[in-house]
Amino acid sequence: MYNILLAAMIVVGFLIIIAVLMQPSKQQDALSALSGGGGDLFATQKARGFVAVMQRVTAVLGAVWFIIGLALVYLSAH
Repeated sequence: MYNILLAAMIVVGFLIIIAVLMQPSKQQDALSALSGGGGDLFATQKARGFVAVMQRVTAVLGAVWFIIGLALVYLSAH
């Protein structure tokens, strides 16, 4: 069981990396961090379409990775 969970954790880790790399870049956010963020007053919009899907996929994969990690800790302690 431990080996199966360990393999699943590695696979989910690679999927998280791929999901993060597929997300569109937010260079304007990086520029506003250096310039003071004056342009962010009207820029608060909800993520839509592909961006929203990728955010959800990344969040779900992160939660699954964390749960598998907790299960591995439990199995290694018992």
